[in-house]
Amino acid sequence: MICGLYAITDARFYRGRTLEEVARAWIAGGVCCIQLREKDMTGRGLWEAGRLLRDLTREAGVLFIVNDRVDVAVAVDADGVHLGQEDLPVEAARKILGPDRLIGVSTHNVEEAVAAERAGADYIGFGPVKPTATKADTRPAVGVEGLRAVRRAVRVPVVAIGGIQVEDAEDLASAGADALAVIRGLLDTDDIVGRTREFVHNFQRGLARRGEVG
Repeated sequence: MICGLYAITDARFYRGRTLEEVARAWIAGGVCCIQLREKDMTGRGLWEAGRLLRDLTREAGVLFIVNDRVDVAVAVDADGVHLGQEDLPVEAARKILGPDRLIGVSTHNVEEAVAAERAGADYIGFGPVKPTATKADTRPAVGVEGLRAVRRAVRVPVVAIGGIQVEDAEDLASAGADALAVIRGLLDTDDIVGRTREFVHNFQRGLARRGEVG
């Protein structure tokens, strides 16, 4: 079950830190999941990074997801894969991964979200909820109302993504996000552990407002 803070790697924003340093800080701060997403990394580089993250996450009891690359996910024994709209269909990925690994799908509207759930996705990424500078080809921001609409339309966990900052965490959780996928908002600080804990705290406050905890 994906619920909480879903950290996504991006070496462009490490500010001189290593992948291991970043991942350890995220884990210490309380993330529920780490996704390996490095668009410029070679297949071997992804495999090496994946092995490192697999060891760290397994020891900590944190989920580990690989973006796009089903082959890398299998090779490093990841917990699952996250697919975009132009990647392998869920059905094809499931044949490779088997029934026990998670498959997430990026979606941008209710129709895509419903289709992903029907195809067998275990969770959906939904966004961008806000404008983001991390990706150059993003769709228009869906906002909090878009998040509420997709939460009503699907039963699988909804992971909000796109330009999320720590001050957004409470409102997004309250509006229906089961998890928050964050890249830059977790890295543009000298204190990654502190920032991560602040995100988690605000997220849990939002869940409490939604009546799920506390």
